[in-house]
Amino acid sequence: MNRCLCCILVAVSWTGGFVHSIKQLPLIIRLPFCGPNELDSYFCDITQVVRIACANTFPEELVMIFSSGLISVVCFIALLMSYAFLLAMLKKHSGSGESTNRAMSTCYSHITIVVLMFGPSIYIYARPFDSFSLDKVVSVFHTVIFPLLNPIIYTLRNKEVKTAMRKLINEYILCKEK
Repeated sequence: MNRCLCCILVAVSWTGGFVHSIKQLPLIIRLPFCGPNELDSYFCDITQVVRIACANTFPEELVMIFSSGLISVVCFIALLMSYAFLLAMLKKHSGSGESTNRAMSTCYSHITIVVLMFGPSIYIYARPFDSFSLDKVVSVFHTVIFPLLNPIIYTLRNKEVKTAMRKLINEYILCKEK
């Protein structure tokens, strides 16, 4: 990995995301909206906008499920396969060294993040846009809980942060006891 390849990967990701979003815009613009234009969700997303249309939206839903849902599922499977390959290689070539344990620990935390990120995403985009009671819980997890957990999971792996947290907790508990 070098700087040029990193820039290319970022540019391709941003361009792909932009193109993916822009190609869904014509699907929504032509839909008729005649009812109460209030979304019953915590965030405004294309699935929510399609739900409030007062026309048959099955063709639009199908296109969006195949595009967004398929992208989510394929990326999720590709990431899990790459981590499975990486873990297999680590176990095959590993000793009982600290660097191997650290690498495996990093892989496990990354897999946790991938599952926490893609689980709700697949639930939202890879199914018909009917309303279910679990939708609001998943949307809160997808938009609030996961973004809060992501930095916590990565920062608590840092020794300096762990030491500072222990020190802070000890001071808090000692101050309470006095």
